[in-house]
Amino acid sequence: MYFKQYYLGCLSHASYLVGDEASGRAVVVDPQRDVAQYVNDAAEAGLTIERVIETHFHADFLSGHLELQNATGATISYGSAAEASAEFPIDGLADGERLSLGEVELEVRHTPGHTPESISIVIYERAADEVPYGVLTGDTLFIGDVGRPDLLTSVGVTADELARQLYRSTREQLLTLPDATRVFPAHGAGSACGKFLSSETSSTMGQQRRTNYALQPMSEDDFVHAVTEGQSLSPLYFAFAANRNKQAHDMLAEDQPPRPMSLTEVLAEQRRGAVVLDTRDPAVFAQGHLVGSYNVGLAGRYAEYAGDVLTAEQPLVLVGEPGTELEGRNRLARIGFDRVIGYLHDPVEEFLAHRGWIVGASRLTASELAERIAAVDALQLVDVRGPGEVAGGKITRAREVPLPRILDRLADLDPTAPTVVYCAGGYRSMIAASLMRASGFRDVSDLIGGYGAWEQMLGEPVP
Repeated sequence: MYFKQYYLGCLSHASYLVGDEASGRAVVVDPQRDVAQYVNDAAEAGLTIERVIETHFHADFLSGHLELQNATGATISYGSAAEASAEFPIDGLADGERLSLGEVELEVRHTPGHTPESISIVIYERAADEVPYGVLTGDTLFIGDVGRPDLLTSVGVTADELARQLYRSTREQLLTLPDATRVFPAHGAGSACGKFLSSETSSTMGQQRRTNYALQPMSEDDFVHAVTEGQSLSPLYFAFAANRNKQAHDMLAEDQPPRPMSLTEVLAEQRRGAVVLDTRDPAVFAQGHLVGSYNVGLAGRYAEYAGDVLTAEQPLVLVGEPGTELEGRNRLARIGFDRVIGYLHDPVEEFLAHRGWIVGASRLTASELAERIAAVDALQLVDVRGPGEVAGGKITRAREVPLPRILDRLADLDPTAPTVVYCAGGYRSMIAASLMRASGFRDVSDLIGGYGAWEQMLGEPVP
C-alpha cells in the first residue's frame, strides 16, 4: 500500500494520497486546491489517481477536487447525502460501501455531525484484514477534539441537531473501530474547525478513546453541551468557501504568476476599487507602504486572515518581497479568492521613485502605550483577539472587536479618535490597523508584541 499525508501548515489542513502499489490505482482525499504535488507523487510511484474523495463540503479552504479531475480525469466522490447539493457531477458513496483499489480496500462510513454529509474512510491494506490500517476522519474526529457542529447555523441547520448526529457518529461509527486503527484527520492545531485540536497530525483510536474529551462516556445531552460551548468565532470567509465548494469554478493555474504592474497601473486600479494587499512583514510595512494598503503578512496565517478583512469579489493587487507574488496569489486561491489582477513590480524602486505615495505606520511599544493611555483621555483601544483570548485578560477600557467581525463593526468605532489596536502578538493588530487607516481613520497605531508584550511589561496578567 502507498499512503502519504500532506500537511499544509498555513491552513492546518491534511490531505491524503492512498494507493495500491500492485494495481497502480489510487485516490486522493480532501485535496488542497493546488494539486500538482498529488499528480507528481502519484506518477513517481507508478499510481493512477482514479478518484477524488471529499469527506464533506469544506468551509475553511477551497478544495482541489475540480482541479484534480481536470488534471487526471478522476471521478469526484462525496457521501451520498451530498448529491442534492453538489452543482457538478459526483459519484455518491453509500454508508458501508467498499471501494477496491486491488488488495487495498476503502470502506465508507457516514459520520454526519460537523456537516450533514460528512463521511469517514476506513483503509484496509488487505480486504480480509480484521484490523484496519487507519481511518481518514475528515472533520468528524480530530486529534483531541471533534468537528464543531455550529458552522451551518446561517443556512438553517442547528448546532444542536448536528451535535446530536455527531454524538451518534462517534459512538456508532468510529468508536467501534479497533484500538490499533490509526486516526488521520483533515485538520490540526490552529484550525477554526474545532477548539482543542492537537498539534499531532495522527493518532490511534485507542489513544483517542482514552484522551479525547469528546469520546469519554457521557450522555448525548452532556456531549452536545461539551462540543458546542466555547467555540471560537468562525473566520468571515467560511460561509463563502463552503458554498463555493458546491459549485463549479474556473481552474487554478498554480504555476502562472499574476501580471506585473507599474505603480501608475496599481494606482489606477486602486482608484477603480481594487485593494492593494501588502504581504510583507508588519515591521517592513510600517516603514513605508503605498497609501491605502492593507497589510497581511505572508509569514502568518495569511489566507485565513485576509479572508477576515477582504471579500472574494474584491479585485486585489499584491505588493510583496520579490519572488513571492505566485505564493501570495496561490494561497489566496486556496480559500477561493481568485481576483488577484496583478502585483507591483519592484516595489523598492517604485517607492523610491514615488515617495509622495508612500506613508509609514505608527507602532507603539508597551511602555509607549502605557504613556499614551495616561496622557490621552479620548484614546480608543481596540482588542481584535477572539473571545477565548480576551477571557484570559485584556487592557482596561479596550473595545472588543474580533478580527473576523471588524468589517461589520467599523461603524461602531470613532474614526476621528486617536486609536490603538492590539492582538496577541502584533500580527493581527497590523492587519486591523491598516484596514482602519484605509477606511479613513485618522490616527491609528498598533501595539508591538501585542497583549503578550503588555503582560510582560506589567509582570503579571491583567484581570
